[in-house]
Order: sequence, then C-alpha cells, then structure tokens
Amino acid sequence: MHNVASIEIEQDIIQANDKLAYGNRQKFDENNVFAVDLVGAVGSGKTSLLETLIDEMDDDIGVIAGDILSKFDAKRIEEKNVPVKGLNTGKECHLDAHLIEHAIPEVPLEDISILFIENVGNLICPADFNLGAHVRTVIISVTEGDDTAEKHPMIFKGADMAIVNKVDLAEAVGADADKMVNDIKTINPDIPVVKCSLKTGEGVQEIIDLYKKFQNQ
Repeated sequence: MHNVASIEIEQDIIQANDKLAYGNRQKFDENNVFAVDLVGAVGSGKTSLLETLIDEMDDDIGVIAGDILSKFDAKRIEEKNVPVKGLNTGKECHLDAHLIEHAIPEVPLEDISILFIENVGNLICPADFNLGAHVRTVIISVTEGDDTAEKHPMIFKGADMAIVNKVDLAEAVGADADKMVNDIKTINPDIPVVKCSLKTGEGVQEIIDLYKKFQNQ
C-alpha cells in the first residue's frame, strides 16, 4: 500500500508541475521569448557555455541561473551585462515550474529574445520536471567519464539536443567522445548531438545554428 500511495503522490506532483509549466510557456510565447532549459552535472560547462553564447550570439539574452545555495553562476553572468535572475533551491536538486513562475516577473521578457534557464547541476532530478521551456539541452563533458550518458538515460530521452563538452581533454582523461555521442543516439535516435570544446571553439557555431533552427520551427 505504501508503494501505491507514493506513486500516486508523485503523479500528482508531476501533473501540478506540468500545469504550471504550461502557464510559463504561455508567458514566453506572449513575449516572443524562446526559452531553453539547460541541464548538466556540476562542472559540465553550463555557465561557461552561457558566457560563450552571450558573446557569440546576436540575440538579446536573459538568464535564470539555478543553484542549490550559492549565486556564483548568476554573478558570472551579471559580468556579461545581461539580465539575470539567480534562483536558490535550498535542498532541492532541480528547478521546477513553480520556481520559474515566480522568477519570470523579475526577468525583463519584453527586452530579450532568448531566455536560458540554467538548471541545478544534476542529471537525475531535473528529468521529470518540465519548466515550460521550448527546448531542453543536456550538456555533459568527457571529464565525467565516457559512460555518463549510459548511466543517465532518462535525461536524454526527454531532451531536444545534447552537447558533449571538453572534447579537447578526451585523450588526457582517457575518454572516447564518439562513444558518448553514440550512447546518446542509442538512447534517443532523433536528438542532435554536438561535440564541443569551449576552449578551442569547436562546435560553438553548430550549437548556435541549432538554437536558430529551433527558434524558427
């Protein structure tokens, strides 16, 4: 009986979250803002990717930066002179639609065309929580090990694009970046996957082109 009750409660939470996510999406659409949920483990390169995209893209970008306690990532984005709202989740290992709903009024949607939502550093907890974004991007790095995708299939099943980052370090850490790409494709055959090095610039334009493609769909 306890297991049945647990499942019912979890389903109620997910359904309530999805309803709020739908409301978030409506707000984005009403303001012609393309929203991206950026998911990745700690150290995968989420904030560094955002810094690069802010420099390289010709869009007006805003950011919601999620973290458990600190606001270090938000401060890094602030230095790029773009609108940013830092969100602390406390003990929670993911953002949810309710948190995003309350953050939206503090982001000038009328002044931006893309909103990046940097999720908490985790590849497990965010999988079930729709934020209302148009696209979910999952970024992993070769330094996490080339079995990372195999160990976290659920996050890739629900993703729209994936990035394998720090490929310039693959040989040094004994990782096979091509295996990581193939693992992701095995989990989700339709997902576009980009091999990337923010240090060398490899893959950055391909990522930008993918976002442009999603925006125009």
